[in-house]
Amino acid sequence: MPALEKDELLGAISELSELAAAGTGIEIADVELRGGGGARLLRVYIDKPVGVTHGDCELISERLGALLDERDVMPEGGYTLEVSSPGVERALKKPRDFELVLGRNVKVSLKELVGGQKRLEGKLVEAAGGSIGVELSTGERFRVKLDQVQKAHLKFEW
Repeated sequence: MPALEKDELLGAISELSELAAAGTGIEIADVELRGGGGARLLRVYIDKPVGVTHGDCELISERLGALLDERDVMPEGGYTLEVSSPGVERALKKPRDFELVLGRNVKVSLKELVGGQKRLEGKLVEAAGGSIGVELSTGERFRVKLDQVQKAHLKFEW
């Protein structure tokens, strides 16, 4: 298979990840590819409503590894496949990620100032139509479009 650009490669891996998870009740939360040559690390984050088990990680790892080898998707040099849960302070990237954590505390970094703020930390009170709403501890609310979000993650609550 000819070498693919990183974005194309991530797209192909994401499609195979979804195929590996089909019919399992496991959702692919994110796919990351780091490094190069023989030091490539392919990290796949999975999620399920009732929580991710070690067996879930093993299942997706086996299925995805077989698909990657069968389809010869990874460039020369080998790779390490790591499958895990996104964790308690999981990254929020897709609209569905935000919808799933509605009502919980989040930390959001913005690309530009919005209402004098570049970082928002508070309760996610809205997640629809390509935007999110965050209520700060002061009661002040901010609504921003997802394309204004540089980085976001769930905040662990004690």
